[in-house]
Amino acid sequence: MTQTANAGARLDRLPASRFHYRMLGLIGGGMFLDAFEIYLQGAVLAALLGIGWSTPAQNANFISVTFAGMVLGAWLAGILGDRYGRRFSYQANLLIFGLASLAGAAAPSIEWLIAARFIMGIGLGAEIVVGYVTIAEIVPPSSRGKWGAALAVITNSALFISALIARAIIPTIGWRWMFVIVGIGALIVWQLRKRMPESPRWLEAHGQIDEADRVLKDIEAEVERSTGQKLAPVTSQAAIRARGTADSLSELFSSSMIKRTITGSVILITLNTAIYGFIAFLPSFMVRQGLTITTSLNYTTLMSLGGPVGALIGMWLGDKIGRKPCMIIFSLAAICFGAIYPNLVDPTYVTLDGFVLVTSIYVLVGVAWSMYVPELFPTVIRMRGAGFCNTLGRLFTILTPQITTLLFAWAGVAAVIGYVVALLLLQVIVVLAFGVETKQVPLEMLEEGTPGSGMMQPAVAESR
Repeated sequence: MTQTANAGARLDRLPASRFHYRMLGLIGGGMFLDAFEIYLQGAVLAALLGIGWSTPAQNANFISVTFAGMVLGAWLAGILGDRYGRRFSYQANLLIFGLASLAGAAAPSIEWLIAARFIMGIGLGAEIVVGYVTIAEIVPPSSRGKWGAALAVITNSALFISALIARAIIPTIGWRWMFVIVGIGALIVWQLRKRMPESPRWLEAHGQIDEADRVLKDIEAEVERSTGQKLAPVTSQAAIRARGTADSLSELFSSSMIKRTITGSVILITLNTAIYGFIAFLPSFMVRQGLTITTSLNYTTLMSLGGPVGALIGMWLGDKIGRKPCMIIFSLAAICFGAIYPNLVDPTYVTLDGFVLVTSIYVLVGVAWSMYVPELFPTVIRMRGAGFCNTLGRLFTILTPQITTLLFAWAGVAAVIGYVVALLLLQVIVVLAFGVETKQVPLEMLEEGTPGSGMMQPAVAESR
């Protein structure tokens, strides 16, 4: 038995290949369906209300149980993903929301649909945690930001595509088929994902050295076949913390991790609030300010293009200028354009400013959700760390609609923007004070303390 599989150094030297694109496609397929299922609720609930199948109160319950399930799913993903592996977690949550979607399509009443939606929510909350962690653990540090942001682009494209499909499907063959599409799609991706390997970093961190070495040899062989080139020998050894006392939730609050836990939590609370407290309410804000529903949807559709644009900008800048500069620059940009937004009257300027504001927020989403937060935690607790931060963020999605409604009733959109701006300012302060730069740094060097703290142990590893 070898003493180490040297997973980090062996994975980090791999050139981009068919293996990486296959993994991106399989992970992205699940996350696209996850986002599609979340975004379809607006169109489906409107249809249910229109045919008298539900009431506004029941629609509110539908939304509430969705977020409640997502909170539970994010929490369970962290626990199960670190204990039983990334493969177990991403297959389980995909199967959960796939089967629950089909059950929702066959629901005989709104009460049954709401119950099925809670189960869907558990799978939906888990998928976003597992996806970003898994991609971070298999791609090299020189392009880790690009791959993570590419995953964010795939995920965020579901907003526009789900709206297009809903416009075509619901008026013609009914709302149930939206859930059928997701359910069948999830089961297809689940079947395809059976061929995905377990993360070698997780295997090594949990003492499964021989299995990690076997998986790495298979990956290396696939890369050599697809590139037509022999891989360079491994000339360094990356140390991974072995499973032990670190394999517990309390490790997130240890002296070496508490600053990172605070940083990740503040970031995801802020971004969830910005998305579900401002962006999701844009049509309602415009209607309340005197525009017709059709006009408001036209303007907000243009603003929503900032989602994929922002993710693409994050994909380009994350590996060039670094995670911390991106977080600070675009948080400040969102603060500036957010402060301007309530003072604009002309719909053209409102739309333009809103587009830039949404773009800035989704740059933060692309950089933080897909890159930065998963990078903050050691392999052995990476899923717990990302899961904990996502859980706090999802908890705020339950509270945010109520907070937003109260603030809007009190002082209009200016109060809502003020709330989001205050959180963005807090985010800037926390990232400046506690954040570590992770750009192009091997994950093993980020295990504890700051990059370069000695976690990389030079050694000559056997070429495999």
